[in-house]
Amino acid sequence: MLQIAHIKDNRDAVIAGLEKRNFKDAAAVVDNALEIDQNRRNIQQELDSVLAQSNAMAKQIGGLMKAGKKEEAEAAKAETGQLKAKSKELDEQLKVLSSELDEVMYTIPNLPHASVPAGKMPEDNEEIFSHGEVPVLHEGAKPHWDLISDYDIIDFELGNKVTGAGFPFYKGKGAKIQRALINFFLNEAEAAGYGEIQPPIMINEASGYGTGQLPDKEGQMYEATADKLFLIPTAEVPLTNMYRGDIIKEEALPIKHAGYTPCFRREAGSWGAHVRGLNRLHQFDKIEIIQIRKPEESYAALEEMVEHVKGLLEKLELPYRILRLCGGDMGFTSALTYDFEVYSAAQERWLEVSSVSNFENYQANRLKLRYKVDGKTQLLHTLNGSALALPRILASILENNQTEDGINIPKVLQPFCGFDKIN
Repeated sequence: MLQIAHIKDNRDAVIAGLEKRNFKDAAAVVDNALEIDQNRRNIQQELDSVLAQSNAMAKQIGGLMKAGKKEEAEAAKAETGQLKAKSKELDEQLKVLSSELDEVMYTIPNLPHASVPAGKMPEDNEEIFSHGEVPVLHEGAKPHWDLISDYDIIDFELGNKVTGAGFPFYKGKGAKIQRALINFFLNEAEAAGYGEIQPPIMINEASGYGTGQLPDKEGQMYEATADKLFLIPTAEVPLTNMYRGDIIKEEALPIKHAGYTPCFRREAGSWGAHVRGLNRLHQFDKIEIIQIRKPEESYAALEEMVEHVKGLLEKLELPYRILRLCGGDMGFTSALTYDFEVYSAAQERWLEVSSVSNFENYQANRLKLRYKVDGKTQLLHTLNGSALALPRILASILENNQTEDGINIPKVLQPFCGFDKIN
């Protein structure tokens, strides 16, 4: 979350940043937070004063008893009791105000980086880079949902029978290409200096709050209600929460991890042709990369992550473009996000396959993730990126590489697949 001290010192700039994100009632929410914080500070100051009086009185009692001034000592004891009762009352008020402040602060998104364009819709995002030529397909080329049926490599009907819509079965060469993509992406991440982690796929509530999925995306996560656990929407959550509450030694930085997990998203309210086939699933596989960096290094790290994802797509020979997301289309916790989209030739549309984001110290403040500089603790910066999510990558590979007698496998994947064609 944002730091209340930063909001207090930069009220107008914070409101302007939130308005750039189209955050509703930005000024009213900010002023409410500042008012609660001022009330909390006033109560804290009063509590400190009462505790100081109580401590001084306790020391006085001993002296009065030694001096034989029993009546004065008893009066002091009575006053001490009143002060203790008062301190208890103030402490309860302080807890209530602190809880109220947290509730408000959790609703305030991160501030956008200066380079984030204004806008409300995906159409307002800024294209900053493109690579590759859109393939020209043969007459009668098909979208991937027809191809997977023709070659019997993914079964949506069986998934619907066993689980429900959005939980497909991968079969034969479909399963092997999934495994090939996972191994390829993990190997590339390792070569780029990301230590591989296989994390749990369920998280507790504290972890959800730590990286900002709660309370913002509670309705989009699957919950195991009996244990108050959530199925992860991305490996970012467990990977980053590994360091929740930690003070990292400077020599341990930077921290770079890659994790493969299945991901689970309810995608409530999603419908239409754009979610057909592999375009949107409730369960899908993804390799995530995360970095934890010193503040002055985080934007160079962001560019490093962008270059890594570019390299993956170019090795897969997929045409792609990079968008800088506008204020209204960014994720709740992000300060700056680049989306990667690949072109799906049979659908004749761009498909998002990766988001690479810098959260600056927003997540770190929730996580209490710090390091020491000259003996003082300072918040770190966190970053994450998809490298990559499999479904739409697979959809584009199938569509873009189809021929009249089969589907060609990208050369870089062939050693992992053990075959060069689906036919």
